[in-house]
Amino acid sequence: MVSIDYLYLISNRKISKISLDYKRPLYYRINWYNRLIGIRGPKGVGKSTLILQHIKETFADRSKVLYVSMDNIWFSSNSIIDLVEYHYTHGGTHIFLDEVHKYKGWQDCIKNIYDDYPDLHIVYTGSSILNLKSGDGDLSRRLRSYEMTGLSFKEYLAFEGALDYETLELSDILTKHISISADICSKIKVLPYFERYLTSGYYPFYKEEGDGYLSRVQEVVTQTIDVDIPAVEEVEYETLQKLKKLLMILSVQVPFIPKMNELYQELGTNREQGLKLLNILEDARLISMLKTPVKAIKHLSAPDKLYLDNTNLMYALSGNVQIGTTRETFFMNQLSVAHEVALPSKGDFKIDGKYLFEVGGRKKSFEQIKDEENSYLAIDSIETGNGNRIPLWLFGFIG
Repeated sequence: MVSIDYLYLISNRKISKISLDYKRPLYYRINWYNRLIGIRGPKGVGKSTLILQHIKETFADRSKVLYVSMDNIWFSSNSIIDLVEYHYTHGGTHIFLDEVHKYKGWQDCIKNIYDDYPDLHIVYTGSSILNLKSGDGDLSRRLRSYEMTGLSFKEYLAFEGALDYETLELSDILTKHISISADICSKIKVLPYFERYLTSGYYPFYKEEGDGYLSRVQEVVTQTIDVDIPAVEEVEYETLQKLKKLLMILSVQVPFIPKMNELYQELGTNREQGLKLLNILEDARLISMLKTPVKAIKHLSAPDKLYLDNTNLMYALSGNVQIGTTRETFFMNQLSVAHEVALPSKGDFKIDGKYLFEVGGRKKSFEQIKDEENSYLAIDSIETGNGNRIPLWLFGFIG
């Protein structure tokens, strides 16, 4: 039987081994003084690294802090309450619970711990699929929640040690892109980095995986569907198989403009179940659904266009990656973190209901959107732009 001392041994070992060389911008945005913090995000984006870095940098006295992964075998015969009671009565002030969705009934346990140990600080990480139970206002009022995604292009450059640059607002890019891009390009050759990022720079583990990176991305997808989704959603084996089939259909057809009835028929499902499958994949950050502005406000509405969530997923899951789709996927992935993205009647994307964008290569013209107000081109394979022609890579600097 695994002893409780072993959990402390593993905790200290992981803390000692973690590197502090690069910390994600989210690290500095989190108010670590909150008593209850939740960090959600898809598998592989660095949630464990983030909290281990905080522990290592903050706690000189390791006896006061414990990091534990909730899929540890210790929990097969012990409860989280047992662990918290031991930690608290032995002087612990902070506990970090990684992959909390792996623990059945985690939400009620967190609420009880918060209420019963009033000076204990709790930080947990979990799948991007996690949602607080409807009506549990007590916990949601206490919780400070954060969302973690993969590396933006700006973060990738910093992680590579190539360039540490400020986060940009969309308004800065639209009005000052010529001077900003010129400044960046005076420091680095940005296009080769951008090309590498599109294929293998979204998930931080690319550094340790090398040539095996895309295989690891495939494993992340499999684990997300086989392990993370069943831990959060009540799904049967048949549903998991349909999720995999749906993802494979989309991976070879993106950007997929769905004929929904044909898609449901191919999956052997109905409209309600089909939309639920799509929403699960989007919540898991495996796909992105693009909708018209009217549909965008409705959760269970059929999408007008479907993309994989990020360009690295495209290279991992599809044997035929189209450059045009890669450009659009990058643009949507980077903008959707901080902005509302919808499908316009003209052009490729409408941002925040105001700005219209077409995405393309060097020869892309304004022909389709020339008479539209606040219209812009996001152009690939250029270092700097002019007028309303903006380098595509620069949108990877948005916070």
